[in-house]
Amino acid sequence: MTWTEILAPIKSTEYFTTLWEKVKNEYATTKVFPPKNQIFRALELTAFDDVEVVIIGQDPYHNDYQANGLCFSVSEQVTAPPSLKNIFIELKDDLGVVRTSKELDDWGRQGVLLLNATLTVRAHSPNSHKDLGWEKFTNFIIKEISDKKENVVFVLWGAFAQKKLNS
Repeated sequence: MTWTEILAPIKSTEYFTTLWEKVKNEYATTKVFPPKNQIFRALELTAFDDVEVVIIGQDPYHNDYQANGLCFSVSEQVTAPPSLKNIFIELKDDLGVVRTSKELDDWGRQGVLLLNATLTVRAHSPNSHKDLGWEKFTNFIIKEISDKKENVVFVLWGAFAQKKLNS
């Protein structure tokens, strides 16, 4: 199956049309991250059939040049945010893996879906799009993965992600 097939039912709803209008308005009237062409990058990078692990973040990084459409990932030219630094510390402490690349594209290509619960955020305003309507969309994605795939590992880093367990 493809993401296009999986998402067709929700993308054809009035809910999604309304959400997308709100998103377009935000991009037209204020500074929003990630760049508009990277909103669905996690889905573009990790095909539905390839999903083996789902890592859920809260929302995109909110400072300039950080958000790139993958949760916890940033471009090489910016300083690693604390959450990404903590991930690298845990990788080293738990598995002996030393990672230097802050871009997590390779994980996405290996079947790790790096999905934020909210896919957009206003610049310098964390969690500012939490009430825009993204969570219904991303909950739909999580449910479809749970319903249609077997043996997928969900990694719930932090209190916010752990709340997804019961949603």
